[in-house]
Amino acid sequence: VQLQASGGGLVQPGGSLRLSCAASGFPLDYYAIGWFRQTPGKEREKVACISNSDGSTTYADSVKGRFTISRDKTENSVYLQMNSLKPEDTAVYYCATPGRRLCYESLYEYGYWGQGTQVTVSS
Repeated sequence: VQLQASGGGLVQPGGSLRLSCAASGFPLDYYAIGWFRQTPGKEREKVACISNSDGSTTYADSVKGRFTISRDKTENSVYLQMNSLKPEDTAVYYCATPGRRLCYESLYEYGYWGQGTQVTVSS
């Protein structure tokens, strides 16, 4: 099971980015996939998650209405569309899976992690 996050970069406040999480070794639609982010000195926080059971999605309050998580089975990828970006969204973003169908609140339930991708929101 391998995950790879990509799509980060530098964007101005109010701009948009789309992050991609690609999988190898298993079909991404087998499991729930979460997006997390981390800034120096802070614990990694869950930003969004999409379950396998019914495709339901959950979001952190700080990103609701701005970020959208989605799954593309043909591309074996999960995306995080980030709109109306703010400087406080600056972080390294990771995708991860618990290896199960449901999303979990605790990041410790997620045993498989991809490399992070840096998102910087700055003018």
